Amino acid sequence: MHKEWRVEKKQHRIDTGERERCLLAYWLGELREILEEKPNQMGVHKLLPVVVPRRGRRLGRIFRPALNFRSWLLLLALLCLFSFAPFGLKFVLLVGHGGSMESGVSSSRQLHITGNIERFNKEVEQRKLQHSGYGGDAIKAPGRKHRSQHYPCEIGFSEKVDYLIEPKDLRNFTQLSLEYVAMEEKPLGVNSFESKFGGHPTLEEREKSFHALNQTLHCGFVKGHPGFPSTGFDFDEKDMAYMSTCQVVVSSCIFGNSDFLRRPTSKKISEYSKKNVCFVMFVDEQTLSKLALDGHVLDDRGLVGLWKVVIARNLPYKDMRRTGKVPKFLSHRIFPSSRYSIWLDSKMRLNADPMLIIEYFLWRTKSEYAISNHYDRHCVWEEVLQNKRLNKYNQTAIDEQFNFYQSDGLRKFDSSDPNTPLPSYVPEGSFIVRAHTPMSNLFSCLWFNEVDRFTSRDQLSFAYTYLKLRRTNPNQPFYLNMFKDCERRALAKLFRHRVFPSPPPVP
Repeated sequence: MHKEWRVEKKQHRIDTGERERCLLAYWLGELREILEEKPNQMGVHKLLPVVVPRRGRRLGRIFRPALNFRSWLLLLALLCLFSFAPFGLKFVLLVGHGGSMESGVSSSRQLHITGNIERFNKEVEQRKLQHSGYGGDAIKAPGRKHRSQHYPCEIGFSEKVDYLIEPKDLRNFTQLSLEYVAMEEKPLGVNSFESKFGGHPTLEEREKSFHALNQTLHCGFVKGHPGFPSTGFDFDEKDMAYMSTCQVVVSSCIFGNSDFLRRPTSKKISEYSKKNVCFVMFVDEQTLSKLALDGHVLDDRGLVGLWKVVIARNLPYKDMRRTGKVPKFLSHRIFPSSRYSIWLDSKMRLNADPMLIIEYFLWRTKSEYAISNHYDRHCVWEEVLQNKRLNKYNQTAIDEQFNFYQSDGLRKFDSSDPNTPLPSYVPEGSFIVRAHTPMSNLFSCLWFNEVDRFTSRDQLSFAYTYLKLRRTNPNQPFYLNMFKDCERRALAKLFRHRVFPSPPPVP
């Protein structure tokens, strides 16, 4: 009797709420277990279990019918919120004219900002460039969501340096005699005259220097009149004697403590090159002091690894970038007996043998000058915009240089034109391989003179200098090999600068 009373009491407790909880428990897989364990105790056809396990009742309390709808609504809202989070949101800013929003959408413009602030800045610079006089011809630097990845590619070097033989008469390179202005006299009637490292070439002298003729031209190292101080870039006599013996040179420089000293990878350099190639690192006294603190101690011969450290005193420019162009472009003047030279920026570590580099880029291609194309940009218009956007130099000075070049015939790069002489009008100048032929020396002097006269951004003046030299001397070719940027990356490992020099002050 007592047992029957307990069953009736349990049957009485099963109401409508129990039915719904039972359905929900079955949906969650809980009721299936109950049916398998005690099938005879369940009123399955009525969905009324006689005994509901404690765990099922706890789930029932959680999903109580009174809270069921609100709980699912909250869960769906949270799922929607989390699904939007990884992709970001697209905002629409309504910028009214004159700061007023009353004129509505018709008096405002929508700026769709998708998280790419860089693209917006480029659009602003594009408008500035158009208003400054470049008009619709200005090219907007292509916007990208992510920085492009660039990788090295394989180079088919010769197997061994020992079997290399310098070819004779590969080409009848243009022959001419070049002399350089060594001293300038004080002009008559001029009271204040300041000697300059690059001299004071007139526009007429500059124009004549582009002609491939026997001539005397400005090419740095111009001394002042007796009684005037040195114009700069002075060496010790012992270092000058050493550099006068070099026939094949690898050189770099660190000025203003802007970089770390990175030694060439010794195991990649042949014994022949270690004995016959001069590895020269130009530094100023400030950098020399820092090298000692970094643990680079010079031995008795002034060497740190393969680098012969040479101190340049009395630097000719306050702009360290411009000062670095002296050893970069004027290696034929610093090393008067040299026949070949390789230049690499201090942010790079040489990972290939110098003689294999010369054989591959000069001898095999029958070239006298080799430089890689830029990894991203090919038109000077793009390079101008990028320099201004990143504040690489005073924008007024960039405009003056660019306007001058356009007035003197500089045109846009057109990859579809079969007559375009180069694969790119913007080089990556961190690695240069050159033979010290007359035309190579002339081009180097002309390029340096542009850097001395205008901005220190040599990528702005490369195409103008090359095209003008080529246009001025159609019957006296200059054999320039512009190789791929991926090959440049295979020659040396690239690092970041220790310090980025600040843009020079407004002149």
